[in-house]
Amino acid sequence: MTGISTHVLDTALGRPAEGVRVELSRQTEDGGWQLLAVSATDADGRCRDLPEVATGDDVLRLRFDTGGYLPGRPFFPEVSVVFTVAPDQSHYHVPLLLSPYGYSVYRGS
Repeated sequence: MTGISTHVLDTALGRPAEGVRVELSRQTEDGGWQLLAVSATDADGRCRDLPEVATGDDVLRLRFDTGGYLPGRPFFPEVSVVFTVAPDQSHYHVPLLLSPYGYSVYRGS
């Protein structure tokens, strides 16, 4: 089992991004996506309830509904982060740094 966590920070406001809807999915053999969980960031910008997932050498996706968080008509209405996981890793942390006109992601610890 592999743990997945994320943290969303609003770099324009300098604070955690609360209330961002996040979907965790696994890529299927036919290239589609199987939804594994839906969560939302808390007051600290974290999704604390994403489940551990059984993995082989899988491709996972975190989809962030930034359009529901950013005011007006955002340039990036969603951010999809697709990444590979290996069975020998016990945890993956994928932070998102977000502003109205840009974003950055990385593998955290």
